[in-house]
Amino acid sequence: MRHFLSLKDFEKTEILEMITLAQQIKAETKAKNFKPYMDKQTLGMIFEKSSTRTRVSFETGIYQLGGVGLFLSSNDIQLGRGEPMKDTSRVISRMVDMVMIRTFEQSKLEEFAAYSKVPVINGLTDSYHPVQLMTDYLTIIEFGITNPVVAYVGDGNNMAHSWLMLSAKLGFELRVATPKGYECDKSIVKEALEFAKVSGAKISFSNDPQIAVKDCNVVTTDTWVSMGQEDEKEIRLKAFDGYIVDESLMSLAQKEAIFLHCLPAYRGYEVSEETFEKHAEAIFSEAENRLHAQKGIMVWLDQHRQD
Repeated sequence: MRHFLSLKDFEKTEILEMITLAQQIKAETKAKNFKPYMDKQTLGMIFEKSSTRTRVSFETGIYQLGGVGLFLSSNDIQLGRGEPMKDTSRVISRMVDMVMIRTFEQSKLEEFAAYSKVPVINGLTDSYHPVQLMTDYLTIIEFGITNPVVAYVGDGNNMAHSWLMLSAKLGFELRVATPKGYECDKSIVKEALEFAKVSGAKISFSNDPQIAVKDCNVVTTDTWVSMGQEDEKEIRLKAFDGYIVDESLMSLAQKEAIFLHCLPAYRGYEVSEETFEKHAEAIFSEAENRLHAQKGIMVWLDQHRQD
């Protein structure tokens, strides 16, 4: 049995297998050919962090695969009243076929997985957001980019960490530009660079967005103020001055470069209104692909449980 907790747990071939499954299932979905890959299976969806895209995409996805999604917020289950994560895991995993968790600490996710009898998927933690990166890579492929040179501009957060792992595993070039004091976690960087030695990925870091974006073909960013950081907003806005992705910055990229954003996007902060709307087709294709990429992940995990 395999869990989907971080991209670092998978080989390149396995990641690409999930992407291929996602492409296949997306094509079937568009043709209204809903195959019951997970017939009558139940996906338990635990939310300690609220979400629009994660809930809608997983709940719709498991339904289209022939199963049902069960929404469980921390306010509705004993986890929110102090039940140990390992006990919640040992109960829920005896009643459902797969679990998705959107929470804060990666350690809580890993504890749940350690005691689970069914596959567990990371719907987001403070350290990683791997389902989003599968989505982004699927979108990059769909937009005809076969040799990605990716510039990540902004906070060295869970999205940046996940880009590091995807690049390191698949072997493409990644340039990370963050303000001083907001760099990626050093232990995650070290691990990614070790993987990059095997894949041949070229990963670089700077505090200058212009250096990162020059001649790249994918530009991406994330909100500067994530959930739980609201009290830091004013400090962060000052620290991130000059990191907005606007037309001036995008002009340094390749002419056909695309801009991606995992949403929600705050215009005038991490991205300008003009740049967002200019790249809206890519951004909302990316949003839709959460549905299809996650179906690929779920089906892959289910298939490998049966092996």
